Amino acid sequence: MHTLLRGRPKARKDLAHKTRKRAVQELWLVVIDASASTRRHQALSDAKGLLAQLFDDAYRQRVRVAVMTASGRAPQWHVSGAKASKALDQWLETLGAGGGTPLLDALQEVARWLEVRRKQFAHEQQRFLLVTDGRLKELSSLPRLDCPGLLIDIERGPIRLGRAQQMATDMGIEYQHIDA
Repeated sequence: MHTLLRGRPKARKDLAHKTRKRAVQELWLVVIDASASTRRHQALSDAKGLLAQLFDDAYRQRVRVAVMTASGRAPQWHVSGAKASKALDQWLETLGAGGGTPLLDALQEVARWLEVRRKQFAHEQQRFLLVTDGRLKELSSLPRLDCPGLLIDIERGPIRLGRAQQMATDMGIEYQHIDA
């Protein structure tokens, strides 16, 4: 990039060359547990409010996002590394909960996806967000994703299993309850 620091240049030597620095690209990876258990006590509904704010922040900051839901029989990608857009708001409105919890499959797929992505975008800063009630039958094979992460616990009701906090510890990410 050339600038006109010393007024209008008369010769090539009058141009000051300045290298433009590109901002570091950022990726926010979001996994949403949308199993039937997340319908209880408006847990998923409240999480959708939090996610709407997160997607709006990503849009304003021009961050890339990857969004996966875990419900039914298999996890499903909705966005995989695209710039955040207002279309996420429309998708979020239609997000419902039901079926089983293929969360372990989702987390293992995300770990593989991130490994490939790191090779393609070595300088990308990645952050991980997991929204779940922690109601998994098996916690023994949770992957570590090697990026900063946060688990938002959406478990509510009079009887809480409290597994989400153990999940966060096992995955090496931070923990926070949605009500905090």
